[in-house]
Amino acid sequence: MVRRRWMRWRGWWLRLRTAEADRGMITAEYAVGTVATCALAMVFYKVVTSGTVAELLQGALEKAFGVRV
Repeated sequence: MVRRRWMRWRGWWLRLRTAEADRGMITAEYAVGTVATCALAMVFYKVVTSGTVAELLQGALEKAFGVRV
């Protein structure tokens, strides 16, 4: 009976320690994801603000709303 309690406590302790060890890795993954998202947003901004895409967007808005921009 004591051995069973010891094994249950040991299993709980090992799961707890493993969960604590993963916390830093999760934070690092969020950091990498944030940097990748910012880089993708920068590329998207450059594409959208380029002359060709701006003209296409302006033409689409004029056609959709019938208003000259």
